[in-house]
Formats: sequence, structure tokens, C-alpha cells
Amino acid sequence: MSHIRRTLSLCRSRSGVLQPARTSSASIGGGGGLVLQSRSTDVFQNLALEDWIDANVDLERRGVLLLWRNRPSVVIGRHQNPWTECNLPAMRSAGVPLARRRSGGGTVFHDLGNLNLTFFSSKKGYDRQRNLRIITEALTRIRPELDVRATERFDILLNGHFKISGSASRLSRKSSYHHCTLLHSADRSALAALLRPSCPGIHSNATPSVLSPVANLLDHAPTLQWEELLEALAHQYKAGSASTPIDPTDESAFPGVTAAAAELRGWDWTFGRTPKFSVRTLLELVDERSAARCSARLQVEVKGGVVLTCELDVPPHWLPRRLSGELSGVLVGGRFCPHRAAAVFSEVTRSESGDLRGRLRNLCDAVVSVMG
Repeated sequence: MSHIRRTLSLCRSRSGVLQPARTSSASIGGGGGLVLQSRSTDVFQNLALEDWIDANVDLERRGVLLLWRNRPSVVIGRHQNPWTECNLPAMRSAGVPLARRRSGGGTVFHDLGNLNLTFFSSKKGYDRQRNLRIITEALTRIRPELDVRATERFDILLNGHFKISGSASRLSRKSSYHHCTLLHSADRSALAALLRPSCPGIHSNATPSVLSPVANLLDHAPTLQWEELLEALAHQYKAGSASTPIDPTDESAFPGVTAAAAELRGWDWTFGRTPKFSVRTLLELVDERSAARCSARLQVEVKGGVVLTCELDVPPHWLPRRLSGELSGVLVGGRFCPHRAAAVFSEVTRSESGDLRGRLRNLCDAVVSVMG
């Protein structure tokens, strides 16, 4: 990976002082942009690589275009609520990870049929419409029959209706990056199944996603192959250039990137950074022995992913108030998390027996299901 270190040699030291370049600007494009392609398909490694480039590469000297793909995953924006944006139980069953990126914007589904493009530049050079023109002009050049246009919302529409690309961005003091998706052959059935709420009754100021009809490029240009697409984008970004493969797991090339990826995987970042929200919902309860039914009311306040307050209003003929109060109490101060709730509930149900234990367990299951 020595060529990568040479390519990205104009980096800031930890003190913020620029290190001298090890190669001349002519040897890496005459001061023009660089096109890099990640070899990883791990969403956390690629998001960490984005942050590494933004923090370490001298983007005042040259821009960077990073091309990357991920195995199936769901990525939410920095200010979003995962419980309202995605189907967490379905994701766990399918082994699809959830990641929170550091930019804003809405929730997206990634798989190997989706290409991600990240345009890095100085803050002064930040221009999302210019970046989107690179994509639309590349597509028009290789497939003139495609009607692709960027919108004022920084999406790209196919035939004026179908969304094939969505955008998000992040601006720092001196640098910026703008990343976007490009649907080539994504699994649209998985996208529809996973991008739906998993928790009813949430009230929040978190940024909501905007639903749009989507399409794959391959549906309208069936001969468009991956390599042709990648080459066209690299050429449009910088004439005559080809992408340079890089490995974001290489600590010698990207020191600190492994720790950054680990932070992005953690519960504290993924769920704990959720803006404050409340849950107000009805729970439908069923006694397994008598088939009797009852409704209970759940109200929860959550901040930083932790339960601040919890109130379970269960009719006393169904369950003694001391038990519903005990269930409420054990949730307060803990993570709003089904695994944590199931663990503490098991301690409460263990002390009861008979019909009461069955009803108590049914109530616990209903509360856990609300948490996704």
C-alpha cells in the first residue's frame, strides 16, 4: 500500500501542521482530483474511511472522489431515529447491520447493487450540484437514452419520476464531503421491507426520511455493467484517470481507522445518539389460558437511548398495580433496548407463578416488541 501512502501524503499531522508531500503534484494528477475505490464492503470500515479522508487529507490542495459499495446494510443520518426509520427485528433476522453516519439526511439501504460516491473538497469548493452533474453527465455520455436529472433536493431522478440517487453532506471548518447513492441493481424488495418503522407511537423532532419511488439503472439500461459505470464516473471526475484501489483496514496507510470503525459499530453511537423522543402506544394483551383480552397503555421518555421515565397503565383486574409499577421501574435508567428489557423482565417474572406469571410475561413481551 506504499502507493496509497504516497497518494495521500499531503496529510495533517496530529498538531494540525501539514506534512511535506513525498511526491510532486504532477505525479498524482497535477493538483487535480484523485479517484479512489475501496476494496472493503463493510459499511463501518467505509464510513470510517470517509471520516479519515476528511480529517487527514489536505483538501485545499486537491479534491478526492471515493467509490465504495457495502454488503446489505441500513444507514441512517446523524440526526435520525432508528426506531422510526427501519424495521429492526427484520434486520436482525436477516443479519443486516445498522449504521449511523456523521452526515445528515435520510435513511438508505445499501447492498452490492448500490454504488456510493463521496466527493471530498475544501469547504470553499463545496458544490453539490457540480458533483451531481458529474454523475448525470457520465450516465448521459455512456447511455444517451437515459433521462437523468438532478433536483433542487440534490436527488437524481430517472425519467422525471424515479429516484436513483439521494444525497447527504457534512461541512467541517475547512473541509467538506458530499456523498450520494447510485442505484444500479439494488434489491428493491429488501429496501421496501427494511425501511419501515419498527416502533409505533413515537413522537420526536428527529429528521424524518422522505419516501420516494425508486428504480435501478439496470432496469432501464440492461447492458450497463459495473466496470463501465465506474470507468465513466472516474473519467468524468478527472479526464483520463482510473480509480486507485485502497484497503480501509490497512492501519499503516490509514492510522486510527480501525478504532474509528469500532466506534461506529457501537451501541452508544448508533442508538445512543438518537435525539430525545417519547413513545405513547397501546399494548394488546391476551391471556394464553383463558383467551381473555385487555388493553394497556405504555408511555416512555427516552434521551440518549436511555429510558428517563416509564409508565405502564394496566387495568388492575388484569394485573396488580404493584407488578405494573415494578416493570416500569426496572426500565428507568437503562437502555431502550429489547435485549436489556428482556433481561430485567426475566428477573421480575421469575418471582411469580400461575396465571399471574403468564399475564406478566405477556405484558413483558408486548413492551419488548415495542422496542424493536
